[in-house]
Amino acid sequence: MADKKEIYLTEKGLNELKEELNELKNVKRPENIQALKEARALGDLSENAEYDAARNEQAVIESRIQELEVMLENAVVITEVKTDTVGLGTKVTIKFIDDNDTDTYDIVGTKEADPFENKISNESPIAKAIIGKKVGEVATVTTETDSYDVEVLEIKAQ
Repeated sequence: MADKKEIYLTEKGLNELKEELNELKNVKRPENIQALKEARALGDLSENAEYDAARNEQAVIESRIQELEVMLENAVVITEVKTDTVGLGTKVTIKFIDDNDTDTYDIVGTKEADPFENKISNESPIAKAIIGKKVGEVATVTTETDSYDVEVLEIKAQ
């Protein structure tokens, strides 16, 4: 049996996964079962597009339910957030030294990462560079193609 990887989540992220699982089990799955019954009632299943679509949707729903259950089983909730250094569950403002630009990121586990909302994974290059740093410290971010320096300006709890 493979080692199960811990999934780091904020309390909000945990609740979102639980809500999605609840929605899938109590709304989407019953709707899908009804769609399958209705499609079966149409007759010949070999050329029944509605039945095929419902079976495909069933596979997607069941797969996602299974994925969510494993994630919740392996969830480690970030409860105590310290703001003296950058870490999981912190909101950090950094300055990019090269262009004097600033940006603020929430440091979250990989399952909650959403770059469009400035939620970056603790495994991302920026987070790896700044985790453990204090306000005023400079870190070098290394990517596959580049490296650059950032300064930690502010650390808060999310």
